[in-house]
Amino acid sequence: MEDIPSQSIGKDDEDEIVMEAAAAVHGEPLQDGNCPPNVESAVEILQEKVTKQIIKEGHGRKPSKYATCFLHYRAWTESTQHKFEDTWHEQRPFEMILGKEKNEMTGLAVGVSSMKAGERALLHVGWELGYGKEGNFSFPNVPPMADIIYEVELIGFDEVKEGKARGDMTAEERIGAADRRKMDGNSLFKEEILEEAMQQYEMAIAYLGDDFMFQLFGKYRDMALAVKNPCHLNMAACLIKLKRYEEAIAQCTIVLVEDENNAKALFRRGKARAELGQTDAAREDFLKARKHAPEDKAILRELRLLDEHDRAIYKKQKEIYGGIFGPPPQPKPKPTNLLMRTWQWLILICQWLPSLIYRLFRRERHKAD
Repeated sequence: MEDIPSQSIGKDDEDEIVMEAAAAVHGEPLQDGNCPPNVESAVEILQEKVTKQIIKEGHGRKPSKYATCFLHYRAWTESTQHKFEDTWHEQRPFEMILGKEKNEMTGLAVGVSSMKAGERALLHVGWELGYGKEGNFSFPNVPPMADIIYEVELIGFDEVKEGKARGDMTAEERIGAADRRKMDGNSLFKEEILEEAMQQYEMAIAYLGDDFMFQLFGKYRDMALAVKNPCHLNMAACLIKLKRYEEAIAQCTIVLVEDENNAKALFRRGKARAELGQTDAAREDFLKARKHAPEDKAILRELRLLDEHDRAIYKKQKEIYGGIFGPPPQPKPKPTNLLMRTWQWLILICQWLPSLIYRLFRRERHKAD
């Protein structure tokens, strides 16, 4: 599906989106992630060895058994506060099928099954439902009998009865699943529900990760990019509306790596850069976008706004600095002292007069001889 509407690059992608019984969320961790966050909400006991505190409320329903869940999480050993995993840092959501998780993920799965889409929570998991009595000495490195703290965000989940993982899907199935998430996001975007729209776009992108894209060639790669790139661009549109300009730039740049002449990516990155005051970089993006969409009024408008901004800045600077130092100082002529000049001439004459008289005397005597 083409992401650039024929009417204008500046318009939002209202023509590309679907809705299915899936939910998702997008966001960054609340703190720097070196230590577990401080949470003051009530403690909920999920099992004897699992407790939960909600950091951010989610929406919708909770995933059922065999639902395919996409989540971000960070994990620390409770006793030492040593962080041993961080999917936010890796920028790759973790996929978990509830009821089919690995043994060391049992406690995490208990917490995830209690969460709604978009929810972020802090989990405390006993070692019995984590890496057990022996721990893990490969990656990740977890000591024996280590209780675990998780900061978890449920990006979204897909209710599939057979619990089919992405790795078990055909290329067509994964692209189709991603396209449905994109359509869900577009529906939410039309209603200005931006956070939830981004959740859907991120879940779509999770189906089309780098490991999957590297395996695609020809028409399948084109099909995947026709879904993936619009998701990044639509996320950028949401982020600009939410004034999260750095993140919007990052989303546009991902598209430009694949398609350096994508006019919509250039336009939206230019808008984000302009909002950050990066006017030279913004103008460069707009000018390049204009080469590929010369009649687009939105691009011309943004270039005109940049020119007006530059003129206003120049005028303001001229007003502030124009006369602050005044005209450059001119050297003042030294006053002439007539008496001093006369005295200097007399001294000069007295110095030269004896020598002059002596030379004249020598000349006359020489003539006489």
